[in-house]
Amino acid sequence: MSLVKKVGMVIHPVEDLDAAAAFYADALGLEEKFRDGDRFAAFDAGGVTVALAAGDEAVAESTAISFKVDDVAAATERLQAAGAKLLRGPEEGPHEMRAVLADLSGNAFIVYAER
Repeated sequence: MSLVKKVGMVIHPVEDLDAAAAFYADALGLEEKFRDGDRFAAFDAGGVTVALAAGDEAVAESTAISFKVDDVAAATERLQAAGAKLLRGPEEGPHEMRAVLADLSGNAFIVYAER
């Protein structure tokens, strides 16, 4: 049984959300799907959500894929037992529960569930 329900989005940390969002909208022509002030913006990139995260929402230092799961705490426990390293959380974000982990090669990824 798969732990992952779906790929939620690919998240890029950015310093200036307004400038980054303008680039993704104007230069790439992506349609903005959701915006949370100067913290977070999500764009439709042909069926894949590309998100820009600034400030407290930049939960990883590099681009990270996020996986939607049913239970963040259970997923985190299972992933750590398989060798993943917990980097942050589990914690409650403004829109979801989430945890940031690193895979066996040190690549950050996020597991999240709706609140």
